[in-house]
Amino acid sequence: MTEVTTQLISAEHLMLAKMQNMQLKVQPEFSVTANPLDQQVNAAAQQTPMSFSGAMRQVLDVVNEQQSVASAKMTAVETGQSDDLVGAMIASQKASLSFSALMQVRNKVVGSFEDVMKMPV
Repeated sequence: MTEVTTQLISAEHLMLAKMQNMQLKVQPEFSVTANPLDQQVNAAAQQTPMSFSGAMRQVLDVVNEQQSVASAKMTAVETGQSDDLVGAMIASQKASLSFSALMQVRNKVVGSFEDVMKMPV
């Protein structure tokens, strides 16, 4: 009985070792790259001290830049200068998503400001 138990335990250890080796081969090093939008905002932020209005201005500039790029790509596709329809659509969706997120932040800020103004003094 003990010999069978020993064989089972060593078989389990062998299987565990094989599974760990396979896991190491399958999973590459996990690395997170920085968001390009964060890099643009951070580069501008390092030049001047950050204030709320400065942060909003930088975000507005990034969103405006995305909309300009999307508009230029869509115009190029429409006029036949480019055949990159997928790139134009992706740029358009990025610009739309950025604008939507900006509007949500604006609405939250306006709502918070209104709440502060309603507070009794």
